[in-house]
Amino acid sequence: MTGPNAAGKGEAARFLVSKGFVYHSLSDIIREEAERLSLPPTRENLIQIGNDLRRAGGAGVLGQRTLEKLTGRDVVDSIRNVAEIETLRKDPDFVLMVVDAPIEIRFARSRARARPGDGTTLAEFAAREDRERSSDPAAQQLHLAAESADLLADNSGTIPELHAQIERLLRGRL
Repeated sequence: MTGPNAAGKGEAARFLVSKGFVYHSLSDIIREEAERLSLPPTRENLIQIGNDLRRAGGAGVLGQRTLEKLTGRDVVDSIRNVAEIETLRKDPDFVLMVVDAPIEIRFARSRARARPGDGTTLAEFAAREDRERSSDPAAQQLHLAAESADLLADNSGTIPELHAQIERLLRGRL
C-alpha cells in the first residue's frame, strides 16, 4: 500500500489482516532504527531516518528487508519510494494499491487522530506533504509511488465503503 498521510492505508491494511493477510510496514523498520538511535518516533525523525537508511543501504533497502519476511499472503504498508516498489515487484504476486482521498478529508482525519507532526493547519499539512514528494532517489517519492500503483482505492467515503471497494479491487485474492 502507498498513499499520502491520513488517506486510510492503515484502515485498509487492518481490513486485509482481518481477511487473513500478514501485516508488514516499511515504517516499522524505520521505527526500530529510531529506537536503536534513541530518537523519538516523530514524523520528521522517521522521514529523516528513512532517507538516511536509503542513502546508506540503497533506495530499495526497506523493500528488501521486507521482501525477506513475506509469507505469500501479505499486506505491506508505508511504501513511499519507487525503488521500494521495484524491489517488492521481485515477488511475482506483488500488487501495489494506492489509497487516497482529497486533502481536505485527509487533513480532517489527521486532526481527529491527533498524531504529532501531522500539521495543525491545512497549509502546514499540505507543506509537510509536499516535502514527501521528492525526486531524490533516497527520499520519499509519494507522487511517483502512487503513479506506479496497479490499483486505486478512493477513500473519500466511509470505512464500510472502503472495505467494499477493496473487496472489489482484490476479487479473487481475498
